[in-house]
Amino acid sequence: MTRVLLVGLKPEAVDYSDPALPPNMNATKIQAAIDLGLRQMTDRGWQAEACLIERDATAAPAVARRLSATTYDCVVIGAGVRLPPKNLFLLEAIINAVRKGAPNTPIAFNTVPEDSADAAARWLSVAPDS
Repeated sequence: MTRVLLVGLKPEAVDYSDPALPPNMNATKIQAAIDLGLRQMTDRGWQAEACLIERDATAAPAVARRLSATTYDCVVIGAGVRLPPKNLFLLEAIINAVRKGAPNTPIAFNTVPEDSADAAARWLSVAPDS
């Protein structure tokens, strides 16, 4: 079975005052969107899991622990991790954790949680030797 890991910020860890985020965003909307994204993946027949992280030094180790426990076919890194400019170090830490913990696993990026399944599908459809 195809396994996908969605890495994103815990809804309560998001800085909703950041102008890089869409207006009127809140924790309830983000959690609902994460749930929808995971459901869309399971609707495709994939096993989907979320690794929701804090915006601090615990983030990369949390991702590394998850990757050491299971093999995934794709890791989707959420827009909330990578879009706000102040998250640059966090994004680098997460990418390096994935690169180290799952060096042969494709990394995909969503634009919103609702398109996480489409982001994973772009890379799951690529032949391993491409």
